[in-house]
Amino acid sequence: MAGALAAIISPHLFKNTLVTDTAKLSSTKTCPTNYHLVHSVCQYTHLTHPSDWLPQFLEIVLLGAAVVFFSYRRKRAGVAASALLMGLALGVAGLPFLLIGGWLVVRAFRLQKYGEASFSGSSKRAREMAQARKAARASGSATVTNDGTVRSIPAPSKRYTPKQRPRRR
Repeated sequence: MAGALAAIISPHLFKNTLVTDTAKLSSTKTCPTNYHLVHSVCQYTHLTHPSDWLPQFLEIVLLGAAVVFFSYRRKRAGVAASALLMGLALGVAGLPFLLIGGWLVVRAFRLQKYGEASFSGSSKRAREMAQARKAARASGSATVTNDGTVRSIPAPSKRYTPKQRPRRR
């Protein structure tokens, strides 16, 4: 997809190009300076030099190459970061990259927290962890870690821990 976007921009790199910008009519039904009214839309046509398109072209090519490189190396974090950067840089045209990067970030979060990247497996694991926490809370003398194991709470140090009032329930 990045290659297709680069191919769309590449003709602008070899010659001067006319670009049309549009704006809405103001509340007084007039167009801003240098804009002309065309079918109830203000339009401004200006000439762009090839150097105006070079940064965006390089951005698409380099970040697209980073996505391909990291996906070849099977580095999920690199693919997610490159896709998110490309999506943010390209605006509306980068929406697919934002979706892919966001999806990879959510999967990485679920994989790290629950040990399972799928939604069904992680939700089952989350229910198990919640039940273990509830059982530990009921016993009152243990806490549950992220991996689901139950460990006892250490006794408070008499020297450093100030006395506290019992909690109200």
